[in-house]
Amino acid sequence: MRNVLKIAITGPESTGKSRLSVELAAYYKTVYVPEFAREYIDQLDRPYTQEDILKIAKGQISDEESKFQQANHILFCDTELIVTKIWSEVKYGNCDPWILQKIEQNKYDLILLCDIDLPWEADPQREHPHMRKELFSLYYNELVHRGLVFKVVRGSGQERLMNAVGFIETIRIGNL
Repeated sequence: MRNVLKIAITGPESTGKSRLSVELAAYYKTVYVPEFAREYIDQLDRPYTQEDILKIAKGQISDEESKFQQANHILFCDTELIVTKIWSEVKYGNCDPWILQKIEQNKYDLILLCDIDLPWEADPQREHPHMRKELFSLYYNELVHRGLVFKVVRGSGQERLMNAVGFIETIRIGNL
């Protein structure tokens, strides 16, 4: 087994997860796992379904496993399966058992929960600008309920990046 820290970046829509993933990967000179959902939905010629959310979850895990082999001591994951769980529950009222099982099996050394302190940016794939506080609470409560190691990342630009780096360095020191 390779000694690679797995760090997930999670949170509601339009909280800077993708940007933070790219910036952290560059800062630590490693790779990151892009959000599979974005590319998948861009390629659909129809509205997505609940079955698509399961396919997205499976694609995210597959990409994560593939990128793990390329990581330089840290692997950053732009989203994780709690995203698909909350997305499915908000949209459809339930979540596929496969996703729930994989959440239990797929562990991270740290989860960075992006706060809603950034301005909303409209995007065709974003659906809930009016639910930011509610969605953030769902993420926060899910992470607490599961007893996962997480930190809330706040600030904008370089400040947000350096807040995340500070949390990561605390974890790295504990793992040396």
